[in-house]
Amino acid sequence: MTTAPQTARATGAAPTTGATTRAIVTGSAHPRRVGSKNRREQLVSWAFLAPFMIAFVLFLVWPIIHGIYLSFTDQSLTGTGGGFVGVANYVEALSDPTMWRSMGNTLWFTVLSTVPLVLVALVMAVLVDRGIPGQWLWRLSFFMPFLLASTVISQIWVWIFNPQIGAANNILKAFGMEPIAWLQNADTNMYAIVIATVWWTVGFNFLLYLAALQNIPAQQYEAASLDGAGPWRQLWSITIPQLGPATVLIVMLQVLASLKLFDQAYQMLNGVSSDTTRSIVQYMYEAGFVGYRFGFSAAISYIFFALIVIIGVAQALVVSRRRNLR
Repeated sequence: MTTAPQTARATGAAPTTGATTRAIVTGSAHPRRVGSKNRREQLVSWAFLAPFMIAFVLFLVWPIIHGIYLSFTDQSLTGTGGGFVGVANYVEALSDPTMWRSMGNTLWFTVLSTVPLVLVALVMAVLVDRGIPGQWLWRLSFFMPFLLASTVISQIWVWIFNPQIGAANNILKAFGMEPIAWLQNADTNMYAIVIATVWWTVGFNFLLYLAALQNIPAQQYEAASLDGAGPWRQLWSITIPQLGPATVLIVMLQVLASLKLFDQAYQMLNGVSSDTTRSIVQYMYEAGFVGYRFGFSAAISYIFFALIVIIGVAQALVVSRRRNLR
């Protein structure tokens, strides 16, 4: 019997080894070819990621690093200064009563706006989910204000709160009440900003609640109806508990959004700062672009960032503890 190497020598062909035979039979590529193919795939992957990574570093990572550096300097908007001052900006900010008052205004606005933005959105979503006539119209009207720019919202509500011809005072007059200078009165201007904010942003929370309601199985309501549960019992025993995760998400998002109060307050008050409405973001703006103190403004921003981190961690701990108790 003639072997494969003997046959190859007889025919003048190169002998075929066992590994080569297995590669031919199985169709597997050479290890070097596989390695080069993997490298090409990695290069292609990095090529697709490069634009995002460049934008991420330029517009997020670098500003954060540069902002931290500025907070330890006396850099001015005019280009002067820039010398290292250590923690002097932080010491001044922490001892500044205006900063703490602005922080308090921001927290007060967060409390005033978060509660109605959650409750009103929940009521709106339940009404639409229960099948009231003209659902598409209600969904459009509830969500449409959220798509408008802050400047448009501010101008709408400036006219509504106009002391002479505004719709708000006309409603008060219809009930025999005295008109109010909503935006000019220090006792009411914060509440006016909260009302405008609720009307503007409640549509987003409404959409989240509506999506969560539509994920509740209809069989649960059918079983409850067979057991004699009415609409209110179904709401409290089925709907509200099932909306727990959505409510946690909405509250967290709303708190973080309300802490960034600036646009509508600044525009509705025409840029006039007030001890009752000045937010911490507005105070940062005034320190940096009005007082020309970039270093001091950067220090305030990172103190505010620390506050946001503390609030976020506290919320996460509360949610985690509630889940563990279950």
